[in-house]
Amino acid sequence: MRSSKSGVGKGTVTLLYNNCMNKSVAIIGGGPAGLMAAEVLSGQNVKVDVYDSMSSLGRKFLMAGKSGLNLTHSESFEKFVSRYGKHKDEVAGWLKDFTPDDLREWARILGVETFVGTSGRVFPVGMKASPLLRAWLKRLDEAGVNFHLRHRWNGMIRPVGSINADASSSPTYGTVDIEFETPNGVQTVRADAVILALGGGSWRRLGSDGAWVHWLEQAGVKVEALLPSNCGFDVAWSPVFREKYDGHPLKSVALSFGEFRQQGEFIVTREGVEGSLVYAASALLRDEILAHGSAVMRLDLAPDRSEAQLIERLSKPRGSRSMAGHLEKTVGLKDVKAGLLREFVPKEEFTDMERLAFYIKNLPVTLAAPRPLDEAISSAGGVTFDSLNKHLMLKTLPGVFCAGEMLDWEAPTGGYLLTACFASGRRAGQGAWKWMN
Repeated sequence: MRSSKSGVGKGTVTLLYNNCMNKSVAIIGGGPAGLMAAEVLSGQNVKVDVYDSMSSLGRKFLMAGKSGLNLTHSESFEKFVSRYGKHKDEVAGWLKDFTPDDLREWARILGVETFVGTSGRVFPVGMKASPLLRAWLKRLDEAGVNFHLRHRWNGMIRPVGSINADASSSPTYGTVDIEFETPNGVQTVRADAVILALGGGSWRRLGSDGAWVHWLEQAGVKVEALLPSNCGFDVAWSPVFREKYDGHPLKSVALSFGEFRQQGEFIVTREGVEGSLVYAASALLRDEILAHGSAVMRLDLAPDRSEAQLIERLSKPRGSRSMAGHLEKTVGLKDVKAGLLREFVPKEEFTDMERLAFYIKNLPVTLAAPRPLDEAISSAGGVTFDSLNKHLMLKTLPGVFCAGEMLDWEAPTGGYLLTACFASGRRAGQGAWKWMN
């Protein structure tokens, strides 16, 4: 490799280009999507460079593994694909080339066995992300992939040369210049193809800050606004409820909203609600709030009992017991569940056992707003599919590909997010290879 001076961008910068191999690819983003693109291209006589703004790679991947790395899911392929909602057809194309089973086999070859949990979710045997990431980076390093840390793309990206649109002749092949802020100053890199795998807008401290949205929009790329996904929501708790139940889990409840109904658990917070059951419905709840200003989810606090059974039990003589004691003795409701009834059931209806049974099965909880994007597990929105070709190359920036969470898709937790990130990185890597050849 050798360098020369160039006047591109901000003052004098260093232009680096490869002198040994025929083609070079710059991958911006060292998460699952970017690293999978690097893997596809490594070993193809292509110089592969991965750039990341952080001081280490895969930070969000490691964070996802802190509570047990949920790699993928064991359900049928058809049901798996359905989890991607309105963009399931686009995502299905990636997943057919790299299925959940392929992902498990990929991990096995890296030396990490997986198992299926009771919920159908798939985890590494050790339940951690770090052994998998270490083995993966070692393999990429041995394959000749170059890693450049603390290299932050500053938005400058410029195709060099032109694409011949004349159908009677072969297209003219160009290169792409991109610019980074580095510990040694501004640096411009020239590559034959660029893959952007910059993440969405959640967990800013781990590197995915969404700054790329403005830069791509300036380049004529259509980008849907980034929104929180798999997120919590604000609830206007009373001060007494907030102080008493902040951090309390709600277990064995069912959440309903429209046609959605699922049983699980979530947590009450000072601000509102968060947790797996809320995340599962978060896209629907978020869209309702955006359309109408609020959303009302309904909670079944006793999903294993019918309303008639509750009425029969609650109607038993109370004696000298308090209402709190009566609820606990007859239907097993106590602590935060009983507190929720006190919070939302009108006082005049609290002593009507039929109405109380109705509320236990259909408790309305109004959600005022989704929690901020930076707190969400993932984000919705991003580069639209009509801005890309089938190989995930940007139509307005020839030679530039996108992958991972920066694309306009979303999915619930359960292994769906990671699987699609891996699969899209693979698709972008294959697309870059086809473009250069």
